[in-house]
Amino acid sequence: MDILSSRKKDTAPISAGTLFPGKAATVRHHEYAKGATSATRGCASAAQGALPSVLSRNGCRQLFRATYSKDGVAVTVGIAVFDTKAAAGRAMAQAKPNIASLPGSGVPTFCRRVACRSSANTLGRYVYFTISGYTSGAPVPTSDTKALAAGREISDYAFSRILARGNAQASAAAEATGQPSPTARPGT
Repeated sequence: MDILSSRKKDTAPISAGTLFPGKAATVRHHEYAKGATSATRGCASAAQGALPSVLSRNGCRQLFRATYSKDGVAVTVGIAVFDTKAAAGRAMAQAKPNIASLPGSGVPTFCRRVACRSSANTLGRYVYFTISGYTSGAPVPTSDTKALAAGREISDYAFSRILARGNAQASAAAEATGQPSPTARPGT
């Protein structure tokens, strides 16, 4: 967490490819096909509603998005990068999750001017958002569980990708100093 909390320590290269690798995301034995990805330094351009000003006001450096789909549901996840954990925390406290959905690469336009599910969470200097809805473009009713579950799973995937980034840097730092890896289990 120490590495993930500060731009000065979190120095590994970052891109949509490093955050969202491969052609799919597998979460709890459910596989979601990866659609379009994007990266921007203009964080506000990838958000809607009040979120653009929240991202700008708190110093969002970059915003990476990817869309995943499965069984008629699509989820766009956005990972916003800030300089510090404090800046990310302020953005999280002020944010109403409203990342812009990202169609393309086999996923039609979704979650535009209709009710959808959304979420926001933070880890270190990162805030990650999801918006999930039906690929048919239909609104998501409050009784829905399918879009809600997909959004939660892709949110968990984003958390695991950010955490893996921190673990990889911590392991590399430990190896460089001859210390045991902080992610290694005793006896390994």
